Amino acid sequence: MTENNGKCCPRCEQISRITRYEEIFDRITLILSALKASLSDYESVREDIGALAAYYGSDEWKKDFSDDENGLLPKDLKRGVLSEDGIYSLLEEIRETDELFKKDEED
Repeated sequence: MTENNGKCCPRCEQISRITRYEEIFDRITLILSALKASLSDYESVREDIGALAAYYGSDEWKKDFSDDENGLLPKDLKRGVLSEDGIYSLLEEIRETDELFKKDEED
């Protein structure tokens, strides 16, 4: 594959073009595969999302929150779910994600 007056030969341009689009093809294939897996994972937690949303603001959550505030829960207990900002932010992010799906369905 030789150059012709400082330019790549037609075959070089062709190989370069095919290589470039092959890289794009491979990248899209990987991303699409990961997206499908993520969508499947997201769909599999829909019921859990509903349970978490129902727990947040329930009498049980309020009691758990109050007991945590009063130091009645073990110090080493993971309690991110009792963080008002944390759980609110997560549920808001879920709502925004669902809105994106609805928008895509409308388009």
